[in-house]
Amino acid sequence: MPNAQDRAPHPVVIVGAGLAGLTVALHVAERLPVVVLAKRPVEEGATAWAQGGIVGVLGGDDSIASHVHDTQEAGAGLVDEHTARFIAEHSARAIEWLVGCGVPFSADPQGPLGLHLTREGGHAVRRIAHAADATGKAIHDVLLERVRAHPNIALRERWMAVDVITSRHLKRDESPRCYGVYALDIDRQRVETLPAAAVVLATGGVGKVYRYTSNPDTATGDGIAMAWRAGCRVGNMEFIQFHPTCLYHPQERSFLITEALRGEGGRLTLPGMTGDAARFMAAHDARLELAPRDIVARAIDFEMKKHGLDHVWLDATHLGADYLREHFPTIHARCLKRGIDITAQPIPVVPAAHYSCGGVVTDLDGRSDLPGLYAVGETGFTGLHGANRLASNSLLECVVLGRTCAAHIGSRTGDEHPALPDWDESQVENADEQVVIAHNWDELRLLMWNYVGIVRTTRRLERAMHRIRLLRSEIDDYYANFRVNRDLLELRNLVDCAELIVRSALLRRESRGLHFSRDFPNALPVSFPTVLVRAARSGGRAKGKSLGLSG
Repeated sequence: MPNAQDRAPHPVVIVGAGLAGLTVALHVAERLPVVVLAKRPVEEGATAWAQGGIVGVLGGDDSIASHVHDTQEAGAGLVDEHTARFIAEHSARAIEWLVGCGVPFSADPQGPLGLHLTREGGHAVRRIAHAADATGKAIHDVLLERVRAHPNIALRERWMAVDVITSRHLKRDESPRCYGVYALDIDRQRVETLPAAAVVLATGGVGKVYRYTSNPDTATGDGIAMAWRAGCRVGNMEFIQFHPTCLYHPQERSFLITEALRGEGGRLTLPGMTGDAARFMAAHDARLELAPRDIVARAIDFEMKKHGLDHVWLDATHLGADYLREHFPTIHARCLKRGIDITAQPIPVVPAAHYSCGGVVTDLDGRSDLPGLYAVGETGFTGLHGANRLASNSLLECVVLGRTCAAHIGSRTGDEHPALPDWDESQVENADEQVVIAHNWDELRLLMWNYVGIVRTTRRLERAMHRIRLLRSEIDDYYANFRVNRDLLELRNLVDCAELIVRSALLRRESRGLHFSRDFPNALPVSFPTVLVRAARSGGRAKGKSLGLSG
């Protein structure tokens, strides 16, 4: 007879502790036990770095149709209208839930729900709820406190998922499905087998595949790579959003200057010029600094190359010192720490990799191709962002689809769970050449920056692919013969994602949204998302060579 422990339900394992993961956790925990894995301290995730805000269709001058229109306009013809409408229709409820959780949004007694709404690039009206210029941190802190206090949620920091456990690991003749994950306990340097009622991938994006990025060190594409290796489809990976304005400073390569600063009137100017001659956005788009991010990033890239500059300026001094200190305290303090007083001088800025509009193909419940495996947030691809994400839609997507994902998981009946094979490292050694990982990491990020950046050519993409495959050979050999650690696992995931980005870019023979090719500078009359199909593998071992993209 099975004992009580055997009859206990397996937990839902959520990989990632950002807004998407925490939202799913809080909703699922009402019905099922939850384990949340965070490979680094939870404060280091991308959500806590988000400055601008979250979209809410709340004001009397706004409408669902207007938000959908703006999302489609920014997305350059590849936004799924049904998805955009669903997200917009649930935006007010998402904001209300966050307010109910205690998120301290900036207040305006005259505003809807008593909130101050700001405007960002690509939006027709003010519809961005924010907490000064540190919205992500405000949201994350509140939800994290609730997760830590919830009796049905176990938060495991410094645990990193290695791979999804699927039918191939069991060598069973059955339809593919997900049974759990292998996860590395980083402190104990031991890989554990975690059976799961469902696995939710909420690991964020792939920004660290590039040398310059606004993303934290957690953004190594773990969820996308794991889902791809498990046989899931991946879509639109060529559309990497480069945020136009990251702080340019030798000690700051990842600090974002929020789009809201331009939304409030900040001006992009050329160093060494004054007056109207210094402003350059009029030559690129009638919306000036409020044009969508892809247009602004390309404009800055063009002007830097044209004038031989290593940065441009974002000037907000005309907004007034008191206003800047009140509305942008985080930016003011961070810049001041680096010797830049934004109340009296312009901010040096450059574009940097910021957001992946592609990811694991899912429906609006977060379901991937593999039963039992879900993806939410930047890890997933629902068609909301198209070829270019509209500002502040990302946090909204996390909350709305985090809720629907949790509801679907909670509605599922229990599945039979066979005994899962343990992770096998009996034939591997301890790594003694960790420097190899560091060198490969640096080479990968540099080649992606140089060859697969804001402006691309077919020749550059082909060169990148050739070098990526050479790196993959080294990484596969290292993975197969040495004990895994976080650096190796992240590098393995990054090289998978790098190849997905380049393959997708080579398939898109046009310029659209975030993908601009000098060889194909025009947009095609009709275009479709780029979806890479991965056939599920049979057989396989719990430990062995990386399942790459070949074959």
